[in-house]
Amino acid sequence: MSPHTRAVENWTLQPLTEFVREASVRLVLVLTPSGQVLAQSGFSRAVDVMSAAALAAAIVASTGELARQLQQPPFAALSHQGPKHGFFLATFASDRGTLAVLAVYDLDVSSLGLVQLFYEQLAADLKAASPKTTVPKQVLAADFERELTDSLNTLFGR
Repeated sequence: MSPHTRAVENWTLQPLTEFVREASVRLVLVLTPSGQVLAQSGFSRAVDVMSAAALAAAIVASTGELARQLQQPPFAALSHQGPKHGFFLATFASDRGTLAVLAVYDLDVSSLGLVQLFYEQLAADLKAASPKTTVPKQVLAADFERELTDSLNTLFGR
């Protein structure tokens, strides 16, 4: 396991570790559509995790709204590729609620097809591992800063 692989919710750790190894991805986040990070790999700074989570949540929300305006179901996944890197963002339903996975990969090490292939296994593994009886509690605005600080401290082992 990479020293930069951390999980706020332990049931996400094994599926994430296998996905990183099999898909040869550089960075990965497992998060809720609101941007709450459940697990991450490859990030070395908390600010980078939170920035990526906020951007991923915004993309999920904006593409969901586009789908709604087009009167179609939400988009299953999206990807972009640059000259050296690509990213893949997809959501799936689990007993924990809807989850999103953001994966960044180097084009000289991995490919979109490889990431998509192992994403399907990651989603299945996370669905199987997700707690069946736990209902996520609502984060109140008054508790947001404390919850965020607690999550970051747990995520980065502080």
